[in-house]
Amino acid sequence: MLSTDQDEFFEQILFRALGTSVSLKRFEFLSGGCINMAVRLDTEEGSFFLKWNESKAPIFFEKEAQGLEQLAATGTFRVPRVGGFGEIAGKSYLLLEYFNERYKSAQFFENLGRQLAALHRHTSKNFGLTEDNYIGALEQQNNPSTNWHEFFIEKRLRPQAGLAYYNGLISLELLKRFDLLYDKIPQLLPTEAPSLLHGDLWSGNVMATSIDIPCLIDPAIYYGNREVEIAFTQLFGGFGANFYQSYELHFPMEKGFEKRKDIYNLYPLLVHTNLFGKSYLQGVTKVLDYFVG
Repeated sequence: MLSTDQDEFFEQILFRALGTSVSLKRFEFLSGGCINMAVRLDTEEGSFFLKWNESKAPIFFEKEAQGLEQLAATGTFRVPRVGGFGEIAGKSYLLLEYFNERYKSAQFFENLGRQLAALHRHTSKNFGLTEDNYIGALEQQNNPSTNWHEFFIEKRLRPQAGLAYYNGLISLELLKRFDLLYDKIPQLLPTEAPSLLHGDLWSGNVMATSIDIPCLIDPAIYYGNREVEIAFTQLFGGFGANFYQSYELHFPMEKGFEKRKDIYNLYPLLVHTNLFGKSYLQGVTKVLDYFVG
């Protein structure tokens, strides 16, 4: 977009959100991840975070907005307020409250563990969600089920493994090894009541918005076994001892989690394989080697 086109695009979004014309003082392009463009908008009504893309339908951001609102409704975490979402000039967008990022202290991670434990105590009669949504740029199937093992296999592992095979990222031999794992999952994974999960909880989706106060962004929510969320926090570096000690204090994990966490992380590893390529397959094959030989 040219500068004048950018200004007009931003101003139209602000008008839709605020119901009146506002003066755009300045804007600054930010990192929007691998999928979206992102910008900070400074106006006479405050600052906003805007992200948009030209490849996804408006429902992509609608699902994210719904996830943020459902997290906010639990009262467990601060999340950015949704200003609006929609489509303008062929571009889908999401307008959010803007937060300044702050230093993440040891107390921050202790609070994060306690608040995540509180989030996970929000439950449902089913695993899944009433509607599908997205994890990254990929559709995430959430058809409700009362059986965690069935849900994890049929709505998490099998769709991603199948997509990877369809796109030529994994071999038929590797796909068949997943079937061997599926047969073992009921004996390997425990069952608990469904917990409300953020669904994409890594360090990049957790912000410190003021001193020691965690904020969650970019959710891929659903009700699942909370172990899958704790496993994911350890996949890309983890959150430090304070977080895990605090979580364990407020919502103890079942024994044996460390032995089975890699099974849960097959899901994000397959997602990353489908989004970014074969470099994540080493982690996948390592897990399959251990559990099915």
